[in-house]
Amino acid sequence: MNQALQNLKHSAIDWRMVLMAGVLVVITVIFNVLSDGIFFSAENLYNIAQQTAVVGILATIMVLIIVARHIDLSVGSVMGFVGVLIAFLMYTANWSWPAACLAGLGAAIATAMYQGALTAYVGVPSFVVTLGGLMSFRGAAYLVADGKTQPLADPFFLKLGGGFNGGIGTNASWALGAVLCVGILGSMLAKRRAKQRYEVPTNPFLVDLLVALIPIVIVLGFVAVMNAYQIPGKDDAQGVPIPVLIWGAVALFMSFLVHRTRFGRYVFAMGGNPDAAELVGIPVKRVTMMLFLLLAVLTTIAAIVAISRLNAGTNSLGNSLELLVIAATVIGGTALAGGSGTIVGSVLGALIMQCIDSGMLLLDVSIGTRYVIIGQVLIAAVVFDVAYRKWTGEVL
Repeated sequence: MNQALQNLKHSAIDWRMVLMAGVLVVITVIFNVLSDGIFFSAENLYNIAQQTAVVGILATIMVLIIVARHIDLSVGSVMGFVGVLIAFLMYTANWSWPAACLAGLGAAIATAMYQGALTAYVGVPSFVVTLGGLMSFRGAAYLVADGKTQPLADPFFLKLGGGFNGGIGTNASWALGAVLCVGILGSMLAKRRAKQRYEVPTNPFLVDLLVALIPIVIVLGFVAVMNAYQIPGKDDAQGVPIPVLIWGAVALFMSFLVHRTRFGRYVFAMGGNPDAAELVGIPVKRVTMMLFLLLAVLTTIAAIVAISRLNAGTNSLGNSLELLVIAATVIGGTALAGGSGTIVGSVLGALIMQCIDSGMLLLDVSIGTRYVIIGQVLIAAVVFDVAYRKWTGEVL
């Protein structure tokens, strides 16, 4: 028995991801039973997919921020400030949406340079810098439009947030699903060839094929569910919502950045041991600045999705969002001590958070109770992370 546990511990399988996926399945099944089948309805799953996008986009970059031993408590306030600024420029100043979005990106970059410079070059802890930013940029979101709601009406811009015309349709969805399935199979074959080239032992082909079939089934099942939802009054089904496409593109880009670039390796080296990273020549300060600038870009994307989904920019946009983003990141297996985290984990963490919240909404759980439960879920995730690292022998 002990030998079997040791074999499991040292296998190539990421058991944390497996357990998280299992938790997600259990949560959804429980909520479906308690809601008499409503949770698994196409409409509810479509809404969950859309609603998770904003938190999911920000969680992908929060992984790297935390891995590098930093934190950003101002992400919700900055997103609110940028979102209101874009909406103000479109509605009150009558700017085109591309020009307004570029201005919003410029404002986000300016805030990132300010906070990043204080953290990287002045040496002020990111916790303190972004805590001040949380309050300051929340006030800035109010000042931009004097607390007034800025409605949006541009038809194309509103598609970016999903909604009535925010899906890509059934044919495009199936085509996208087919491309992703081919990509998954191609990735599996490429990994096998790379191992064989360097004479690294490989699993039997059938085993690798069965492993690859898991994400393929998930992709095809997701497309089928999205294509099954049709808004009353429309002739065609919605298909995959555009916010999910944006989130997926961001997640793929961030995965490439983490696994295929020098920048990604630098971030994890900094998180493992910042002093050693600097001694071996890694430009720690510059990488920290680049992290904050990347955060600015993704915050702008999240703001665009959020205001287009709401059809307006309000000064309350992004309230408490930083807590949900950090919770999703931690639940996804990112160590608050730094040095460890995955983009896939952030995706699963965001889905778990949204499924819990949506399930409790379906069951008419009060907002106070929802916050209590979500807080305890976060604590349970950290306790599990500590226990898992002790079991696998990872450094805490």
